[in-house]
Amino acid sequence: MLPWILALLSALLTCTLAIVYLWWIKRRRTEMQLGLQALAGMHWREFSTLIKRMLREQRGLREVADPTEEVREPSSDFLLSDGPNTWLVSCKHGLAYRIGTAAVNELGATARLGGAKGGLLITEGRVERDGLAAAEKQAVEVLDGPRLWPLLQPYLPAEIETRVRATARHEALRRIAISALGAITLGLLVGLGLQGLHIESGEVATDSTPPVATAAPAPAETAPAAEPAQQPPAETAPVAPPVAADVPATPADTDRNDLNPDMATLDRYQAELARALARQPGIASGVWQTRQTLAINRTGELDEVWPRVCQEVLRYPALRNVRVQLNARPGVDEPVRWRQCATY
Repeated sequence: MLPWILALLSALLTCTLAIVYLWWIKRRRTEMQLGLQALAGMHWREFSTLIKRMLREQRGLREVADPTEEVREPSSDFLLSDGPNTWLVSCKHGLAYRIGTAAVNELGATARLGGAKGGLLITEGRVERDGLAAAEKQAVEVLDGPRLWPLLQPYLPAEIETRVRATARHEALRRIAISALGAITLGLLVGLGLQGLHIESGEVATDSTPPVATAAPAPAETAPAAEPAQQPPAETAPVAPPVAADVPATPADTDRNDLNPDMATLDRYQAELARALARQPGIASGVWQTRQTLAINRTGELDEVWPRVCQEVLRYPALRNVRVQLNARPGVDEPVRWRQCATY
């Protein structure tokens, strides 16, 4: 359950971050880009009219009328005044403008020749870094795309502003939906990955449990093993490994020669062999993973351990051809070995 809870939390966190970015940051950038495109699509006279209205209402600048000129040609450059001071405004209409030092210096020189206090350069495009540096020296204020949009946004025609906002909102919602699907996919992948790690760790814990259980009875069984050793007959020397109290008495060597024992006898053989291996030097435990696979957890060198393993395995003819999995020693980088003491 825990892996899927973590997967749900990761999906929610990813989706929340995506929504915050796409709605509060990306949507506003998209809205600005669409708004500048709408401004660039206007006729230059309409654009100049919006500029004059914005400067009149926000800064109190009004267009200066020259009484000596009866007919004045429309122009994107015009003079505005706040009373004592005049300003030369130059509108560079279009998104393609990339204004540098030359245009800024030209506007500053023209403003000084016309007696203006300074200049105002306005464009939907962009003023380059060198142009901005030149503007500070020439007393020219720059209003390019990102600076211009917040100022002109309130003056857009209602239908254009509605279209821009709706398009930006629709685009943001589409991206949020895609991000939500991506977050769900990410959560599923995280959940499956953590579930796989959880299962693997459970299997490792299960595999490591039998060695502890088989090793624990060994000290208690040493006492029964000592009793046959004290009997007079010499045949008692090769007595088989002792068994637990709930296992029948250890059979004689002739009993182990049964090549086709029943399941209960085969289980007893495997239990006896596991306990006998656990008492061998260099062997931590022997674990039956399947009927035909015996895993040896060793602490000694392979060449020293292997003869001891076969010595115990070959005591049981019914088990002589099992596959023996020789695991690596703890903390040693070495491969797992697969061997057989005997073949069919």
